[in-house]
Amino acid sequence: MAKPQGGTKAVVLVLHGGREHGTEPVRPLNLAYLRMVPLARALRAPGVEVWNLRYRVRGWNAPSLDPVRDARWALDRIGELHPGAPVVLVGHSMGGRTALRVAGHPNVVAVCALAPWIEPGEPYEQLRGRSLLIAHGDQERMTDPAKSLRFARQAKTVTDRVARFSVVGDGHAMLKRARDWSRLVVDFVHGELGLEPMAPDIANAMHEASPRGLDVPLGGSRG
Repeated sequence: MAKPQGGTKAVVLVLHGGREHGTEPVRPLNLAYLRMVPLARALRAPGVEVWNLRYRVRGWNAPSLDPVRDARWALDRIGELHPGAPVVLVGHSMGGRTALRVAGHPNVVAVCALAPWIEPGEPYEQLRGRSLLIAHGDQERMTDPAKSLRFARQAKTVTDRVARFSVVGDGHAMLKRARDWSRLVVDFVHGELGLEPMAPDIANAMHEASPRGLDVPLGGSRG
């Protein structure tokens, strides 16, 4: 975790991807975990503590839902260490699904799900009162953008603060346009935590009625 100077006022919990089944331990050099390290670094800011959680095992492992259990443990631990501090969840792939599942924790104020693995029947009521940003590459081959769009529409029925972006020209690994993915996430997280004004493209998407604002092309550099 990265601890800010001057005390912790908010926490970002970063959740990496995995696989549907797998009980082998997640090692520090696991690629899914390492993919989130640069993003975790980019999210550092005065007063913001960043936790890059490494799960105990690699799989979702229904019905055990091992990453969900790990994320809930981390949220409870954050609550013990920093009572009342707002938490933003940032998850990729299986980590996006995990972030959505634990969004009902009382300290969570916002969720950022990147190329999230979503299945039919995924619960969404826990997002009531939270902000949600989903981003999916238009060259995705691992998780289904149509399912994340459907989920965004469902989430819009319980919270009006939902935006979803289609990252033009990139796929699941978020490598071709890594800078733009990172900027989108940082803008959302820092905007939700009040560190800076919300970026206009995100704010505009959230203000749109469903389904507009839920399939916004993220084209070109965001600076």
